[in-house]
Amino acid sequence: MRLSLRDRIRKRREEEDDDMMLFIFPALYLMSSARGGEKKKRHTSEESGEVKVRRLLEGHVKNCQVAFRMEPHIFRELANYLRSRRLVVDTRITVEEKLGFFLYMLSHNASYEDLQVFFGHSNDTFHHHINHFFKVVIPALSRRYLQAPDPNQVHKKIQDNPRFYPFFKNCLGAIDGTHIPISITSEKASPFRNRKGTLSINVMVACDFDLNFTFVSSGWEGSATDSRVLRSAMSKGFQVPPGKFYLVDGGYANTPSFLAPYWGVRYHLKEFGAGHRRPQNPKELFNHHHALLRNHVERALGVLKKRFPILKVATFHMLENQVKIPIAASIFHNLIRLLHGDEEWLDHQPDNIPPRNFVAVPSGDQMNDLNVGSVQGNALRDTIAQEMWVQYQQHLN
Repeated sequence: MRLSLRDRIRKRREEEDDDMMLFIFPALYLMSSARGGEKKKRHTSEESGEVKVRRLLEGHVKNCQVAFRMEPHIFRELANYLRSRRLVVDTRITVEEKLGFFLYMLSHNASYEDLQVFFGHSNDTFHHHINHFFKVVIPALSRRYLQAPDPNQVHKKIQDNPRFYPFFKNCLGAIDGTHIPISITSEKASPFRNRKGTLSINVMVACDFDLNFTFVSSGWEGSATDSRVLRSAMSKGFQVPPGKFYLVDGGYANTPSFLAPYWGVRYHLKEFGAGHRRPQNPKELFNHHHALLRNHVERALGVLKKRFPILKVATFHMLENQVKIPIAASIFHNLIRLLHGDEEWLDHQPDNIPPRNFVAVPSGDQMNDLNVGSVQGNALRDTIAQEMWVQYQQHLN
């Protein structure tokens, strides 16, 4: 039946009204949701954080290494230690999952948002447990796993090598300074600006000849010199027993306790490599053997930063906790070595933090701020160099 003009107009208006409702109703629903109506649940994964951690520990070893930078048996050993000492306790969240929070953060520079996506808990949960590790767990672990070497023992790498024994029989290890990037508000940034122009802290580490860290001093501003950081560490408890010494680079004054190389003389190992002359005098010979031993601390730092690239980037934590990150990484490094963890896999593993985020920081030797050594330190170094040279000449003849 043919509709009248009036009916056709009315029908068209009704269709337009229907189209309008199709737009308005969804908009009203979204507005009501935003005002406290039905909200979409954020964490909808059927696999909880606890299940994810268990799957990583029971699955292929590489998955655990990528997630937590250590093998499953080491992770479990650490979790059991934390539980037995009640440093971390089981609640509705297990010790293993809480340890997973911290290691995943440390391994990936993961923000609390990243942790929410991976583990499925609230921001407040991660804030509480990550801070517990920084304030309670890391200081406790440092007392157990950052141990000074036995001053009465000559290390086998020295004892069994005629290039080093008896000349370095009183050597306890090697010391180096390394810069770790930080983030800080602009009004507080000035002292932390290093000679590269970036923001960092200057961290002093000591290690033995098994590539274990024995001491870490973290927190000095990036503008501080290595020798200033060492003096501060000594004033706060770092001790060298009488008659013993550590090997240091040219950033430190030469003393009986901290033996530095000769300046202005070949030192770095590449300068003695293939195609280069052998040592030509006592000073060059001393520098060569000194470099062979002190290279242990450089190797240890290389492994540490490869395993934990968070040490190459600025993080989101408060400065108090940023300062503890190098200490935490050193503790886990020692634990992994103690429990025979693998390091070779790191050589074939891409960085788990994008290298574009790495911050340029100072590296290499820096002339110490005093530019002198003590009379006793210089005399000790000269004596060792001369005795070493006599043996070297006898061997050549």
